[in-house]
Amino acid sequence: MKSSLDQNDKRMVAALTRDGQLSPAKIADEIGVTAPTVRSRMKNLITAGALKVAGLLNPMKAKGLTVALVGISLNSHEQLDEKLDQIGSLPRVNWCAVVTGRYDIIVEIVCSDDIGDLYDFLDQDLSQVGGINSSESFVVMKSRRKWLCLPDAVVEQFID
Repeated sequence: MKSSLDQNDKRMVAALTRDGQLSPAKIADEIGVTAPTVRSRMKNLITAGALKVAGLLNPMKAKGLTVALVGISLNSHEQLDEKLDQIGSLPRVNWCAVVTGRYDIIVEIVCSDDIGDLYDFLDQDLSQVGGINSSESFVVMKSRRKWLCLPDAVVEQFID
């Protein structure tokens, strides 16, 4: 597993960032390698968990979705990594991070536009993690340059 990206990896990721639909052949032409090299590098980066190629959605342009940030304060910092893993595996979580400042962990969740879905995350999903002292929720009302992958639980609701 690679511990860092080399220049060709970075150039390949930059090309995909500009247009995630680029074929390996077009990426290869752009960065000066062969298409099999691009496919191999992409496969290695995906396997290593360093790259994910996905369709991103602008939640401000898609009806039926609510994005919220949740600040979480833990009872103890002894199991910070474990709590981060537990929270990150919850079905509505798009991403979570250990942060400095007022909260220990910040979480971005995506749910339906029914406020009950946010309530269920706080009351049911988050409560099963345990060890949480308090949380504060911030519903995103408007954003710019916000693109997201839909969490699995939201994909199921979104296509129904």
